[in-house]
Amino acid sequence: MRHRVRAVLLTPDDTMLLIKRIRPGVDPYWVIVGGKIEPTDAGPEDALRREVREEISGEARIGSLLHTIETDDERQDFYLATIEKWSFDDRTGPEFSQEGRGEYLLEEIPLAADALDAVSLLPQEFAAVLREAVERGELLAAR
Repeated sequence: MRHRVRAVLLTPDDTMLLIKRIRPGVDPYWVIVGGKIEPTDAGPEDALRREVREEISGEARIGSLLHTIETDDERQDFYLATIEKWSFDDRTGPEFSQEGRGEYLLEEIPLAADALDAVSLLPQEFAAVLREAVERGELLAAR
């Protein structure tokens, strides 16, 4: 079973960082920063810190586990995390240089339900969980 980790990255400006994916023949969609746990990672949180470094050249402080999605062949853990600074221009993840992967754009999205409704965040199950957490004020409280 593949195991992936994702970080809802909360910024000092009360926004969250999402990656907008633009791929040929597919409507644009947004994803949470993260990726798969590698055998060299000490655990899920170590993998998540590595993914944040690779994808946005930042250092995240990992907080609590917000949600898990599990299927027959994959598990995804979504953590709340905070981040103070990052540099999308200095990203190093291998996916950014692979031919045919399309574009990756980093966007700051306000911690508001209407801002989440304006993007097509995947997976949809997590988008609903995240929207509810925003409406209840849980993300701002976690900052």
